[in-house]
Amino acid sequence: MRLPLAVDGERLRQDVDGLPSSVWGTRGGRVGHVKLAEAIFLRGYAPAEGDKPVDDRPALHYLPYVREIIGALIPAPPLRCLLARLPAGAVVGMHVDSAPYFSKTLRLHIAVTTHPGAWMLAGGLVYHMGLGEIWVLNNSGMHGVWNADDALSRTHLICDFLPTPELLALLARGERGLGHSDPSIEDHIRKATAQRL
Repeated sequence: MRLPLAVDGERLRQDVDGLPSSVWGTRGGRVGHVKLAEAIFLRGYAPAEGDKPVDDRPALHYLPYVREIIGALIPAPPLRCLLARLPAGAVVGMHVDSAPYFSKTLRLHIAVTTHPGAWMLAGGLVYHMGLGEIWVLNNSGMHGVWNADDALSRTHLICDFLPTPELLALLARGERGLGHSDPSIEDHIRKATAQRL
């Protein structure tokens, strides 16, 4: 669902563009279907790295607007936060985030860079998350991603939050029913998933 909140997409992009190039180039410890995306953890660590503290990481200090978004705009305590950049043409295969941590948190996606061919498949429907929009993803359900552009990457700010009454009130006002059925996109993601199994 899309929350009734928005960010300044251009300001967010400029914030992330200001990161030193040296912080990119790794998977951030992520494994499995999501390992195709470059990742920078801003808070906490990838679950595969074990039980580590969920504190601010060095890259977050370069990002004043991201700090404002996760520390003030979203009315809930932030837990893990990362930037994930999916290369042109890449697919994150269908998967479920099943660690107990995910049953206690709400996962928000905010597009930093996107384009019309960036698709999220969740609950059997296809979604495009536009610039400036804040989406809640049920990552405990089956989901996958296809960056269908042959030249452009797609970058999202992905953050988990503890639910608070204020955040739950935003969810209650969120826009649902924004996905649509597209068998060609679903087939592409599912075929790419099966090829990796």
